[in-house]
Amino acid sequence: MQPIDFAGKQRPRSLPDRRFQTGQILILSICHFIHDVYSSFFAPLLPLLIEKLSLSLTQAGFLSTVMQLPALANPLLGSLADRTSVRYFIILAPAMTAIPMSLLGLAPNYGVLLILLFVTGMSVAVFHVPAPVMVARLAGDRKGKGMSFFMTGGELARAVGPLVVVGAVSLLGLEGIYPVMVVGIAASVWLFFKFRAVSITVHKAQRNGLVETFRQMRPVLLPLAAILVARGFMHASLATFLPTFMASETGNLWLAGTALTVFELCGVAGVMTSGSLSDHFGRRRVLLLCLVGGPVSLFLFAWAGGWIRFAALVVAGFTLLSTTPVMLAMVQEHAGSSPAAANGMFMLISFMSRSAVVVIVGFAGDQIGLRMTYFLSAFVGLGALPFIMLLPPAARSRAGS
Repeated sequence: MQPIDFAGKQRPRSLPDRRFQTGQILILSICHFIHDVYSSFFAPLLPLLIEKLSLSLTQAGFLSTVMQLPALANPLLGSLADRTSVRYFIILAPAMTAIPMSLLGLAPNYGVLLILLFVTGMSVAVFHVPAPVMVARLAGDRKGKGMSFFMTGGELARAVGPLVVVGAVSLLGLEGIYPVMVVGIAASVWLFFKFRAVSITVHKAQRNGLVETFRQMRPVLLPLAAILVARGFMHASLATFLPTFMASETGNLWLAGTALTVFELCGVAGVMTSGSLSDHFGRRRVLLLCLVGGPVSLFLFAWAGGWIRFAALVVAGFTLLSTTPVMLAMVQEHAGSSPAAANGMFMLISFMSRSAVVVIVGFAGDQIGLRMTYFLSAFVGLGALPFIMLLPPAARSRAGS
């Protein structure tokens, strides 16, 4: 049977569709935005949940751990996605995330809260592991551009989600926000009608196991792991501790919050453009530019003041947050017959490095202060540069290396 393209028409097996299918990718990006809006509800709701259920800070911290725990299964989820049509994972995820997150306010006890957040964590993993695979197929030869579209939805959601849930609580109360789940359910229905005929599977004879997939992906994953760790110090310093640093420097909480907003919005701009740039100029060149600009701008941010500090923050947000679409495109270019499993491995590495590095940065901040920690993080960030040179050239791309 001949493969069917995303418009529902048959096409010859020897002529894969290399078009950039803008409409389909925009739908996935919008649904990524809707999905991640719900997954960002947790932090704004946490103080209210602590008050309602009389939780200790240890219990509250464990809630976050439980929500992130399913990320450890990302490679297994990816392997499963390679053996079924990934459309089912993607179609169901917005509803699977919206329902438990909208029910948090109704949780009668800590145990139910744990269950709701664990289900959310599973849904988040189920969506984010295979979705880039579908985007890569829909993007044809412009995988970087496709990843930029897709990741822009997620970046915007992190800024909008807290505002959505705070507004819902203000209007409906903590226990009354459950009707907001309807948007997530509607997103899943929309995805069903748009993608029910889309089948992205790997032929049985071509599938690789996890060990073989890792062996195949090792030249890409090992340098990326080192890059993620080095970049993670800079990202954690700003994304996690920027408001704390600005508040201690200026005593102005409003300015501290504004600084984080500027950082995130510049990251959105970076995500929107970096993938397309890497299609034209090469993945490694764009990574090199970002991972030179990131440490330099972080150093200037910690060292200078006034407008120089603001300009450095703009550059830091643009460069540090814009590397993910490039790395996702690179993973998909080299994934061969196990694209979802390869993406699951990349996401597991990203999760583990990010989780570990945040703790180290916090410890350093306690010992030497945040300003010196920023200098240290910028220095560590430069350690990513040699590993960029170890990355293989693009496997199938119009871009150069």
